[in-house]
Amino acid sequence: MERTAGELVRLAYEAQKRSYSPYSGFATGAALETADGQIFLGCNVENAAYSPTNCAERTAFFKAVSEGARSFMRIAIVGNRANEAGNYCPPCGVCRQVMREFCDPEHFEVLLAKSPQDYRIVLLKDLLPESFGPEHLEEV
Repeated sequence: MERTAGELVRLAYEAQKRSYSPYSGFATGAALETADGQIFLGCNVENAAYSPTNCAERTAFFKAVSEGARSFMRIAIVGNRANEAGNYCPPCGVCRQVMREFCDPEHFEVLLAKSPQDYRIVLLKDLLPESFGPEHLEEV
């Protein structure tokens, strides 16, 4: 069952409520939709050592992959500091590369949202042009 973009964004806000972000105060949430309509939610999980921190997008992808999902349509991403209005929150470079591992950059949609009514849709190919993917490692 495919959801509307606004519904997917609302789910990303629900995921954001679970954020563990005591150091930056910047909470993010993501809602990842599979080709068969499953939804996997993710939030950022910070760590005092910083580098083990995991972004909301990767949390959603890793949950999905660990449950057997391999085909994805789109992801909604939200982020802001407590008591501040949201802004479009694009994925970091590492998250873009994780998306590229599992998604067709020509078709995978990334919804960047300020609210459930105010969002932009961009394709992964535009966020990560001339990307490196699994096909580069195939035997020739």
